[in-house]
Amino acid sequence: MDNSTLAALVIIAAIVMLIGLLLARRRREGKVSGSERNRLARTADALGVALRKAWGSGIDISTWGEIEEALLAADVGVEATTRIVDGVRSTKPETADEARAALSSQLRGELGNGERTLVTRSQPSVWLVVGVNGTGKTTTVAKLAKRLKDEGKTVILGAADTYRAAAGEQLQTWGDRVEVEVVGGQVGGDPASVAFDTLASARAKGIDVVIIDTGGRLHGKKNLMAELGKIHRVAAGDGGVDEVLLVLDATAGQNGLVQVREFAETVPVTGIILTKLDGTARGGIIIAVEKGLGVPVKLIGVGEGLDDLVVFDPDVFVDALLEES
Repeated sequence: MDNSTLAALVIIAAIVMLIGLLLARRRREGKVSGSERNRLARTADALGVALRKAWGSGIDISTWGEIEEALLAADVGVEATTRIVDGVRSTKPETADEARAALSSQLRGELGNGERTLVTRSQPSVWLVVGVNGTGKTTTVAKLAKRLKDEGKTVILGAADTYRAAAGEQLQTWGDRVEVEVVGGQVGGDPASVAFDTLASARAKGIDVVIIDTGGRLHGKKNLMAELGKIHRVAAGDGGVDEVLLVLDATAGQNGLVQVREFAETVPVTGIILTKLDGTARGGIIIAVEKGLGVPVKLIGVGEGLDDLVVFDPDVFVDALLEES
C-alpha cells in the first residue's frame, strides 16, 4: 500500500469517526428523530381532532365553547383553559386559519422553556426515578437504560423498591433484556442501602450513569416521603443527583398536579416523564404541569416497547394538535 492510499484511508476513517461523533452528540442533546416525531405527533391526535372540529370551516359563537370543552377533556385544567381561550378570542379571529394561528401561539406560550435534555454532568451521573404506584416506573427505568446504551453510555440499575413483591425480579428481567447490571437488596431491607451499593459499584467499574428505581409511594404518606428523601441524600453522595425524574400517569388528570407538588417538596424534581399517552386525549396535562408548576416534561411514553420513550418537543406537539387532516 503506497503512502497516498494510506493517507486516503486515514482521511476516510477520520470522516466516518467525525460523523459518528456528531450523531452521538445530537442524540445526547435530545434531538428528536423522525420516528420519534411521528410517535409524538400521534399522541396529540385525539385532542387535535377535537380542536379542529371545534372551528370546522368557520368561527361562530359555539366555537369557543367547543374549544374550551376539548381542552378541559384533555386535562389542560380550568385556569389554563380559560387563559388560552381568552387569549385566542382577544385576537378576534374571523376565519378558522386565524383561529388556528392564534391558538398555536397561545399553546406555545403555555408550554415552558425549561431544559429538556437529560443531564449527565457527574461521573457517574445519578438519576433517581420516583412516582406513585402503577405509573410504570420500572418499565420506564428499562427504557431509559436502553436509550442511554443506544447513546454509547454504560449503565447500572439500582432496585431500591425493596418492599413490593417481586419488584427486584421485575427489574432484573428488564436488566437482562437491556443487558445492564442490576444491584438489588434484601426484600424489606433499607432502600437507601441499595442506592449506596449501586453507586459504589458504579464508581468501582467506571459506569457512566446510575439509575435508581425507587418504590412507588403515595404522595400523602409522610413516612414514605421521608424515606424517599433519605434515598436521595444517599444517592447524592459527593457528586449530587443530576436528575430526579417523576413518572406521571397521563390518565391521572389534575391529581397529577398534586403528585408533582408533593414530590417536589421532598426531592428536587428536575423533570417529568409522562406515561400512558398512547391512545388517550390526556396530553393537556403537559400544559397544566409546565405552566402551573414550572417543571419540564422531558420524555413521554407512547407504548410498551423499549423504544417507546420519546423526547417531548413542544413544537411537534402543537403542530400535531392543529394540523389539518
